[in-house]
Order: sequence, then C-alpha cells, then structure tokens
Amino acid sequence: MRYEAADHARRVTVTQDGPVLVEGPVEVVLDDGSIATSDRFLVALCTCRRSRRYPWCDTSHRQRVRSQPDAE
Repeated sequence: MRYEAADHARRVTVTQDGPVLVEGPVEVVLDDGSIATSDRFLVALCTCRRSRRYPWCDTSHRQRVRSQPDAE
C-alpha cells in the first residue's frame, strides 16, 4: 500500500443518511485490494453500497417516492 504525508489534514464530513464527503484528491483501497482514485476537490464515498459507481456515491441511498395523483 502507498501512503504519503499530506501537506495538510484532509477534511472528512460524515453526513446523516448519505455519503461520507472527503476533500480530494483521494485514493480508496477496496476490500479486494484494488485502488480507486479521484483527483476531484471533493468526493462523496458511498456508505450504503447501493451505488452503481461504488465506492463513489451516485445518490442511490435516496428513497425514491412517487407522487400520488390528486384524488377527486
């Protein structure tokens, strides 16, 4: 594994019912040992594992509610 000292602390924000936000760039080591990288200034890491782009969040954690037509 590769670890390098950062010139400053990375900010990690834990959100309620959502992803973990991490200031980038980041390298994420997955369960199988592979590494996912992103050079974005802020990345959203999936914590629910529903994302089709895991480990990146694609908002699959949001509950989709269909609106009901007005009953008359």
